[in-house]
Amino acid sequence: MAVRAVRGAVQLERDEAGHMDEQVGALLTTVLERNGLTADDLISIWFTATPDLHSDFPAAAARKLGIVDVPLICAQELDIEGAMPRVVRVLAHIESERPRTEINHVYLGAAAALRKDIAQ
Repeated sequence: MAVRAVRGAVQLERDEAGHMDEQVGALLTTVLERNGLTADDLISIWFTATPDLHSDFPAAAARKLGIVDVPLICAQELDIEGAMPRVVRVLAHIESERPRTEINHVYLGAAAALRKDIAQ
């Protein structure tokens, strides 16, 4: 079993805890589904949020999905002028038999513009 990394991001419409839970939950669910993963395949997840998001920790959405025994950490993105606002990014470390070229990175909604080269 190989250790792989899968990336993803979503742009929130507003900074509200319920909205963050919904959108980050959708992002994580899509990452798992598109890569044929379960919570047991997760090693750890890093979350980052742009500095304009204050309503909740993105990792709280993972816990609400039942991802409870996986190490999670949240950090703040760099405050770069002109960067897309209200974005939560994930970097999940996983165990998978898939080759690196078959890992599906997930950029939902407007966040697809962040990585046009790999967004599905």
